[in-house]
Amino acid sequence: MQQRSHWLIAVIIRTALQVVPTFIGILAIMFLILKAIPGDAVDVLAGESGGASAASMALMREQYGLNLPAWQQFLNWSGQLVQGNLGYSLRFNTPVTTLILSRLPATLLLMIAAQCVALIMGVLFGVIMALFVGRWPDRLLSLVSLLLYSLPGFWIGSMLLVLFSVHLGWLPSGGNMTIGADLQGWAFFRDLIAHALLPVFALASFFLAIYARLTRAAMLEIAHQDFVRTAVAKGLSPLRVTLVHVLRCALIPLVTVSGMHIATLLSGAAVVETVFAWPGLGRLALDAVMARDVNILLGILFFSSLMVLIANFLVDVIHAGLDPRIARR
Repeated sequence: MQQRSHWLIAVIIRTALQVVPTFIGILAIMFLILKAIPGDAVDVLAGESGGASAASMALMREQYGLNLPAWQQFLNWSGQLVQGNLGYSLRFNTPVTTLILSRLPATLLLMIAAQCVALIMGVLFGVIMALFVGRWPDRLLSLVSLLLYSLPGFWIGSMLLVLFSVHLGWLPSGGNMTIGADLQGWAFFRDLIAHALLPVFALASFFLAIYARLTRAAMLEIAHQDFVRTAVAKGLSPLRVTLVHVLRCALIPLVTVSGMHIATLLSGAAVVETVFAWPGLGRLALDAVMARDVNILLGILFFSSLMVLIANFLVDVIHAGLDPRIARR
């Protein structure tokens, strides 16, 4: 137990030493790139309002610190970040922290559900393909995986909308809840699930294909190891050998890859949220880009980096659970 606690502390320290410098560098590069784009939030607001005088625009830039050099703006933003303040959004006239926290649950729901669907179905497909290698279940699921891997998520989402929402009318076409319906209890969850089914599958489809192929390849490789042959020679049932010995070891590379895909999931969520009008961080980021709202973009980048950090830490913990030798290192 004490060894596990020392390992946990070592993982936290090692992760912090790796992530913090990278995190600061990403924020600085992102800030400079955004500042290099012509125009700012004041220009966008002036255009939307039909125009503004040069004096009023200069006054707004001075009020929000947009007239300062880029490096000084970044230092000011970093100082506010240390104090727990992500700044103010000119576009939405709201503190960035409040705005992001209001959209974060929808994105987390979409990402976690998509990752769970991709992992469960991907492992199931991979196990079936490995058990029936070279036969028709393997060929059929390999073809399905290839199609899901090749087709972009926004195209799959659009086709799902056309089929299940437009033609069949079984599922809603957008949003994350029925507007104006004051639902409670099971009715609320049923409505939420109905709205989430299509965007979750559209986001999970690409990762499902990767996990299925990875599980198949890992299981076929591990099935020929000496410890598996020993388990079979001891008379263990084929189901126990497959689940306890082969699949458990095959999950180690799968957990690593799934942890690396958290950032990709977030970027894919931006596209899926746009297709399905899902009110999450992805749509907020696209709106912030169009409005040149640097504070929102940096705030989203900050929260997404935290999610990647937490995901990498959980991957290390799960690795130690799957392979106790990792915790002894």
